[in-house]
Amino acid sequence: MPEGILNGPGEGELLRNASGSRVSIVKAALPHLSVFEFTIEGPFDGPEPHTHADETDSFYILEGELDVCIEGEWTRATPGTLMAAAPGVEHAFAKRDAGVCRFLNIHAPGGFERELRAMSV
Repeated sequence: MPEGILNGPGEGELLRNASGSRVSIVKAALPHLSVFEFTIEGPFDGPEPHTHADETDSFYILEGELDVCIEGEWTRATPGTLMAAAPGVEHAFAKRDAGVCRFLNIHAPGGFERELRAMSV
């Protein structure tokens, strides 16, 4: 049966890392799509460069700056920037400054919420 979702500002499942510097709101957890709104305060190492075998991993910057890497090339992403890594494309992200960054992280198909929950407290 089709499933619809409507989450307003601040609504969704809240997930934090142990230090509290990474907060994620699960905006959608559907079989075909996962959407997360991340807020990162201060420096954050992010994941090592990695790939996903069967999902596209995308980042859309809403506020602040985020360093993103695609196929070994690092770029400073500012609001309005989209980075998308198709299956098998190596990518990473890190936040190197002291400010706040907000971004959407979109995975297709869905399912990444299970991994994010496992990384959260």
